[in-house]
Amino acid sequence: MSWPEPCALIGILDDGWAGLSDAARQRLAVSELVIGAGRTLALVRPWLSATAMIRDMDGALGELPDWILSARAAGQRVAVLATGDPLCHGIASWLSSRIGRDDVDILPNVSTLQLAFARFKTPWQDIRIASCHRADAGEWFVGATPAHGLYPLLRAIAMHPRVALFTSPENNPARLARALITAGYGGEARISIACRLQMPDERLFADLAADEVAGMAFPEPNIVLVERPAGTGGPAFGLEDLEYRQRSPEKGLITKQEARALSLAKLRIQPAAVVWDIGAGAGSVGLEAARLAPFGHVWAIEKNAADAANARANAALWRIGNYTLVEGRAPAGLDTWPDPDAVFIGGSGGELAALIERVLARLKAGGRLVMNFVTLENLATATAVLSERHAVWDLVQLQASRSQPILDMHRLAAQNPIWVVTARRSEDCA
Repeated sequence: MSWPEPCALIGILDDGWAGLSDAARQRLAVSELVIGAGRTLALVRPWLSATAMIRDMDGALGELPDWILSARAAGQRVAVLATGDPLCHGIASWLSSRIGRDDVDILPNVSTLQLAFARFKTPWQDIRIASCHRADAGEWFVGATPAHGLYPLLRAIAMHPRVALFTSPENNPARLARALITAGYGGEARISIACRLQMPDERLFADLAADEVAGMAFPEPNIVLVERPAGTGGPAFGLEDLEYRQRSPEKGLITKQEARALSLAKLRIQPAAVVWDIGAGAGSVGLEAARLAPFGHVWAIEKNAADAANARANAALWRIGNYTLVEGRAPAGLDTWPDPDAVFIGGSGGELAALIERVLARLKAGGRLVMNFVTLENLATATAVLSERHAVWDLVQLQASRSQPILDMHRLAAQNPIWVVTARRSEDCA
C-alpha cells in the first residue's frame, strides 16, 4: 500500500489564515482530516475542503497519534494545527516520537515568543525559555522540592537573568510574581507581560515590579518575561564563616571555611546531583553544595531548632531555592528522600553507625560519603563501620591556622584539627 505524504504539523497564530505560508495553506486545503484545538480550527474552517473531516483535540490529546495513524492507513492526507512554532514548547517532539519523525512535516509559524519580544522591542537571543503551561501547580513555598510544578521555572530564574515563560490560566503572571517574591527576587525582578498576541484586544504590560503583578489579573493567553540584574547571586562556594548567620553569643554548628572547601571537593558534586546534608548546623555545606548542583537538589536535616532557623535564614539570604531543610533527628525521615549522589555528615546526634549503614545502602553508584570529625571516638566508630561494610575509604587530617592581629603585627591562631573521611561503596559493600 502506498501511504500519502507525511502528516502536516502546521503552526498557526491568532491572525489565522492570513498569517499562514502558501505551503501551509496548500496542505490544509487538500487535507482530508484536519485536527486542532477548537480555537485554532475556527480560524481555518472556511478555507477547508467541504468534505474534510474535522476533529477537535481539546481534552483528547492522547488520542491524536491513533487518529493520525488510522487516517493515513486509510490513505488520507492529515493536517494538525498547533500554536506558533510547534518545536518551541509545542507538540512536535511528542507527536514525532509516537508516529515517527519521517511521518511528520513541520511547517512552523512565527513563535509567540518572537512576537512578544518584537512587541517589547528587545532582543531575545540570550533568553532562557521555561514553561508552566500545565496543570495547576499551586503556590510556591520555601523548601519546595523538584516535585513542585513551578520548580523548573524557579531554577531557570535562579540561573539566568532573562527568562521567558509560557503560562497557563492557573499558573498565571500573578502567581509567578508571588513565587518570585517568596524566592527572594521580588525587589529586583522586572516583569513584562504580552497578552492575546495577534488578537484585536492585544495588550502589553512592560517593566512592572513583582509586587504590582502579584495582585493583578491579565488577559489570557499571555507570555511573561522576567528580567533581573546579572551577577547578583554571590560565589558558588567559599563564603566566609561570618557571612553565615549563626547562634550568638554561643556559636552554633558551622563547618569552617577550610574544612568546608575540602569536604565539598571530596564530595565531587555534579551539576545535577542529589545531595544529603545530615546535621546541617547553620547550613554552610548544604547551601554551598546547592550552588554547585544548580540542576540538582539538596535535602538537609538538623535537630537543633536554633540552628535550623539559622540555616533557613541563610538559605533566604543567599536565595538558595534548590534546598529543602527538615527539622528533626536523622535517620528519621531519610527513607522519603531520593537516593543520593553525595552525602555529607557533619553531625550524627549519637546515631553515627546507623547513619553510615543507611547511607551506604542508599548511595548511588559512584557516589561519595564525606564526614567531618573532631573527636577520636567518632572517628573510630566511622572507620570501624566502613571497614565492616567493606567500603572504600580514606582519611585526611586538616589542621588550619588563621592570622590574628597582635599589636601592629600578626600571629597564627590554630583551629581545632578535623578529620575528613571520604567513603565509597565497593562492589562487595554489605
